[in-house]
Amino acid sequence: MVVLREHKLVEKFQVGPAVRTITTLPLTFLDLPLAGPIYVRRQFFYHFPHSTLHFCETILPCLKTSLSQTLQHFFPLAGNLLCPPPPHKPFIHCTGDDFVTLTIIESEADFKNLSSNRPKSLKDLDHLVPKLTCSNTHHDTFIFPLVALQATVFPNHGLCIAITYCHVMDDSCCSHFMKSWSSICRSGGVDFTLVEKSTPCFDREVLKDPKGLEAIFLRDYFEERSTWKVGKTSEVSNGNSEDYVKATIVFGREDVEGLRRWVLNQWKRSKEFNTPQYISKFVVTCAFVWASLVKTRCRNDEEEDVKEEFFRFAADCRDRLEHPVPKTYFGNCLTLCYAMLKREDLKGESGFVNAVKVIERAVADMKSELFKDAENWRESFTKMFVLGSTLIVTGSPKFTVYETDFGFGRPTKVEMAHSFKGMSLAETGDNEGGLEIGLVCTSTEYEYLISLIEQGLQISKS
Repeated sequence: MVVLREHKLVEKFQVGPAVRTITTLPLTFLDLPLAGPIYVRRQFFYHFPHSTLHFCETILPCLKTSLSQTLQHFFPLAGNLLCPPPPHKPFIHCTGDDFVTLTIIESEADFKNLSSNRPKSLKDLDHLVPKLTCSNTHHDTFIFPLVALQATVFPNHGLCIAITYCHVMDDSCCSHFMKSWSSICRSGGVDFTLVEKSTPCFDREVLKDPKGLEAIFLRDYFEERSTWKVGKTSEVSNGNSEDYVKATIVFGREDVEGLRRWVLNQWKRSKEFNTPQYISKFVVTCAFVWASLVKTRCRNDEEEDVKEEFFRFAADCRDRLEHPVPKTYFGNCLTLCYAMLKREDLKGESGFVNAVKVIERAVADMKSELFKDAENWRESFTKMFVLGSTLIVTGSPKFTVYETDFGFGRPTKVEMAHSFKGMSLAETGDNEGGLEIGLVCTSTEYEYLISLIEQGLQISKS
């Protein structure tokens, strides 16, 4: 029996910056908690009714040239993160031989399904993202390539351009890079207006450490480093045989407004003194999904209802610090926040309202004290994973990922590949003010979750 390969390697390229930069870039105190084998993966799906040959002859040359031109401005991305043994700090090393790997794949998979909001196999999505693998020198220095790119052609149907990157930069930086690359590519490699007007800022002096956190984060980093393994890849599925699927749930503007009105009315009925007048789209939607997800996953675990559930998210600090950081700052400029509830308080009738209250409180705490309890971040997050269940938010509608146009139109779908502990956020592709929320769960969980969400939306409109 002949087994046809669904994914075929067409070619693999090593693309370097158009102009080489030889330097080192230190990590800041906000990079340290995210340094190492922590990866982010994003996929951009485009309508592309052409053959692989057409892509290679007409699109690929400009895609490579514009990538090289973009890397000239984002030169650290072609380098490597070097993590020497203690007491040395990690840093980004840029040499004259740096490059980013761009892999071209031809796929016979179902483009329409993979680029839809419907549940699709996590393993199928994993084939569309490039892999990053760390290595180690004989001096016990870990080496992490920062970025890998992949273009997957679905002949006569579509195209997927995917990025995997090491978390030496945050999502804001990634969005800046992808929009710069796509803008240059869209112009045929002649218009550099976008990147020249928003040149990446590599100045580490703009980021101050007001609480002296670097020493604490460096200690935590060295402890975490001792657990790393050589060869660990950026794959999501890791061979898990369980039928995990990734699906997107779309909340339109009216859905969000209905949930907001309903939860505010419920909050006011409780006659609490501190009832807010307004709740953000982020808080109300995330609280609704968090409560629904816990009710779904724990519907048969009544014996563990006292277990703690955690909701973890990050907030951009660029315009919140005493000394504002440029919007184009390259690196991580995030504070890490979380909310916690007992499982029984999320599963009950007031689960949605309870979730809104604790997430709203976490946001308010962040605004009043940006790095509250930051000295205990590692201890707190370790506890979350050991003693409770954690849902981690990635992405944001603020990044406007659907504006990433390489010259063949806006993406028909933007995905993030992550584990079942993740929840990805993006603006809706129709640009109508809604939210896309991506979740990973089993097929059975998905059916139950959707019924819960539809029921909750219906109640909010009554």
